[in-house]
Amino acid sequence: MSKKVVTREDLKSAAEEFKNWGKWGDDDEIGTLNYTSPEDIIKASQLVKKGKVISLALNFDNNGPQGAKSKYPSMGRINPVHTMLRTGTDAYSGVLDHRGIRASDDMVVMPLQCGTQWDGLGHIFYEDYMWNGYDCREVTSAGAQKCGIEKTKNKMVGRGVFLDLPKVKEKDALEDGYGITCKDLEEAADAHGVEVSRGDFVIVRTGQMETKLKEESWDGYPGGDAPGFSFETLEWIQDKQIAGLASDTWGCEVRPNESEEGINQPWHWITIPIMGLTMGEIFYLKELAEDCSEDNTYEFMFVAPALPITGAVGSPINPLAIK
Repeated sequence: MSKKVVTREDLKSAAEEFKNWGKWGDDDEIGTLNYTSPEDIIKASQLVKKGKVISLALNFDNNGPQGAKSKYPSMGRINPVHTMLRTGTDAYSGVLDHRGIRASDDMVVMPLQCGTQWDGLGHIFYEDYMWNGYDCREVTSAGAQKCGIEKTKNKMVGRGVFLDLPKVKEKDALEDGYGITCKDLEEAADAHGVEVSRGDFVIVRTGQMETKLKEESWDGYPGGDAPGFSFETLEWIQDKQIAGLASDTWGCEVRPNESEEGINQPWHWITIPIMGLTMGEIFYLKELAEDCSEDNTYEFMFVAPALPITGAVGSPINPLAIK
């Protein structure tokens, strides 16, 4: 059976069906992060039983996925460029002793979405609009005047729920081009003994990143074919009222896209500007998968605040699962 092709009419219908504009007020700039309540955070803290902290981030260095070969353009992103401003060699030589202290210092130049990261609500537009109906021209060369990532700096903390799809399907990884369905998500939650609730942060493993790491090549990863969320999962996301969603792929949604020519990343068109969903990409999930399999616990306290870079439309992060 052939896959349904998402058309512009489908996008228009989805935009009307899943629109959250005005739900938290006409001046809202953080979208679904509003779903997480103070009580949710207190309950999430009570999930910590063994004091184990698991990072879900790749290291930020020149071995990252950007710039790898891909049949799709990856928007010119590069891996981080780390430069030393002062070094131990400088200290040893004494050239900076006139400062009265020996130290090192450094800097980094990087796209904010080159590694493990959040997509902010100023990242994707639906036609001429961004989240909550703001004009897309609110994002200028000076940054996002609305929905800048700094508006979220007290958020991205709550209950994390891990859905390990390859484990449930008894595979090492989902195949490139596999569209994750609502049924897949429900079956994984049932298999793991968890229920996705309002205000949760849902982390979904496809296994694609681990495949690339085993191959010791990122070719095909940035902008390439990938397993990911199908267009139909918009309904699941809206019904569950989750705060955020993340995965181990470059762009979360299935690639090749399920859309007609001229529409790139149709799921993004709806999730970010229409729903107001904060989305995480390039999450490293191998260690979390191993730990959850070992203790059969697929919920945890999740802490992953964005860097409050004023006007930014995304942010590098070091997400933590605390069990």
